Amino acid sequence: MNAPDWISDTLRCSAVRRSLAAGETLFLRQDRPLGLYLLERGEIRLTRTDTHGREITLFRAQPGETFAEASLFSDAYHCDAAASVPSVVVLLPRPAVLEAFASEPDIAQAFMATLARQVMTLRTRLENRSLRTARERVLHHLELQASGIDRVVRVNGNLKALASELGLTHESLYRTLASLEAEGVIQRGRGEIRLSDLAV
Repeated sequence: MNAPDWISDTLRCSAVRRSLAAGETLFLRQDRPLGLYLLERGEIRLTRTDTHGREITLFRAQPGETFAEASLFSDAYHCDAAASVPSVVVLLPRPAVLEAFASEPDIAQAFMATLARQVMTLRTRLENRSLRTARERVLHHLELQASGIDRVVRVNGNLKALASELGLTHESLYRTLASLEAEGVIQRGRGEIRLSDLAV
């Protein structure tokens, strides 16, 4: 796991590691923030429930990513966080992080760069949500996530979480993936989706 470059040795000394079982809650909306987290292993989903009782995925943290950054400047967490799979997180306590920012401007600047990248990612997700059909959303997501000459997308966690992230029902996502596979646009394997030349 590659930790963000703004996490200094001093911050590492103050860190608290915690293991979570699949489905275990890390924190709930309105809980008092302890700090922000770095995901060491597994996957953490940040979610909110709308007025109709539907769960909306705001973010799926992957190993090496931080989450709950807004908690540094808030009196409460703004969402729920739970482990999708067995996971290990590292808590970076709020007082230690704020002290590091105050005393080491280069760390604060590196943290701001991390937040700027997150804003870019959020804008991409908003762009995806503006697409009308499930097919357009799925292909847009896969194109952005594909890596390597083989154009492979690693599928972490379950497809229900991905459906929520794309603003689709899981049934709609399953149908769309099946249709794309039948057309030869994608090939599905264990834990991955490979895009063909037909996907351009």
